[in-house]
Amino acid sequence: MKLFLLLCTPLLLFAKVHYAKVEAYESIVLKSAVSALVMDVDLESEGSLVHDKRVIYLDDRLDKINLKTSNAKLEILHETLKRKKSYFQRINKLITASNTQKDNAFYSFVSAKNNYLDMEYKVAQLKDSIEKKSIILKNKYMYKMIVRKGDFVNLGSPLLQIADISKAKLVLFLEPEELTGLEEKSIYLDGEKTAYKVDKVWKVADEKFISSYRAEIYIPAPKGLFSKLMKVEIK
Repeated sequence: MKLFLLLCTPLLLFAKVHYAKVEAYESIVLKSAVSALVMDVDLESEGSLVHDKRVIYLDDRLDKINLKTSNAKLEILHETLKRKKSYFQRINKLITASNTQKDNAFYSFVSAKNNYLDMEYKVAQLKDSIEKKSIILKNKYMYKMIVRKGDFVNLGSPLLQIADISKAKLVLFLEPEELTGLEEKSIYLDGEKTAYKVDKVWKVADEKFISSYRAEIYIPAPKGLFSKLMKVEIK
């Protein structure tokens, strides 16, 4: 009997009980990629799952005016480029044309092409800026709106906090001896054996729990509320 107890002692020691909160799989703070005035925010979507909706609108009026003008200039430059290219190709084949004429035609064509490419780049920049001024969420949980209408945000300013609740995770802090043979051990949640495994283990000890290592177990999203506390055993 004593021998049996001695053999079981290490197992009992390593089957430590942990308590972990059912957290969203990922939590992110979205930051502004531009500097602009906040024109509108969707506060009603705070605390809900947003499928495909604009939740923040930053001022893009000048960008849209500039884009319209730049697109018109781009069309003109495109036509100019075609003519310069056609003229260069035609004169370059002429035996009667001097080298100076051919060189001038070539440099004129190159200049027109550079102008066109510069304007094309400007148009792309404006489109990118306009896109970044409308924050659209697709199947994300909007946890908290940080800005309000009338605020001015700079590059890198926090805008809102979102979460991926398509699945959940349990965060544990395991002691070194618990990591031994982790792949072969079973996960018990609230006393019931499951098929889950520890999905991720940090190789560097945690800054706060200096003798423990962070670990994560990924589980399906709960049908009810997140943040439920679960008893976790690994044995």
